[in-house]
Amino acid sequence: MNVATFFAAVLPFAIAMSFTPGPNNLMLASAGARFGFARTLPHQLGILIGVAVMMLCVGFGIAALIAAAPPLYAAMKIASILYMLYLAWRIATAESVADVSGKAGPMGFWAAAGFQWINPKAWIMTLTAVATYTTLKSDPRPQIVMLALVFALVGAASSSAWVLFGQLIRRYLTSPRRRIAFNRTMAVLLIASIVPVIFER
Repeated sequence: MNVATFFAAVLPFAIAMSFTPGPNNLMLASAGARFGFARTLPHQLGILIGVAVMMLCVGFGIAALIAAAPPLYAAMKIASILYMLYLAWRIATAESVADVSGKAGPMGFWAAAGFQWINPKAWIMTLTAVATYTTLKSDPRPQIVMLALVFALVGAASSSAWVLFGQLIRRYLTSPRRRIAFNRTMAVLLIASIVPVIFER
């Protein structure tokens, strides 16, 4: 499979996985509404780098390690669910959009990059991509690198779109009632995004 054919095959999957709602996108929309595009940029970059590194690590062998150690997978799953519930609580009880001074701020670069390792959607996306779009008929390493590149490029577009969506919503959050409703809606959606993981057997 040449480079052009590979990109053409991977691109629809990358777009579908990157633009649909998930923990990263919902948190970016919330951060965009509260802090604006510029202040949310480190959060975006952390997601992009974190997913790319995760894709490379999964492709180069971590997936096999997880498959061989079910307790490790179970521990990661429990940690991810607990942390996502904590994030949902933080969003639901966030300060008002109009008051973003002081210590408040969006997730930083390293926190966002590290979050990918307990993000259920990131695991599903990377494991599926590596299993589906790499082949052992030739050296899979170039394919894994190209996967990371495709998801980084598409992720840059999708993350920017979600932050801008949040920033656009901000102009309508002019009353405490609307801000509370927005924060709680985003928190509920975040919890809903991990329901399939909670009930997975």
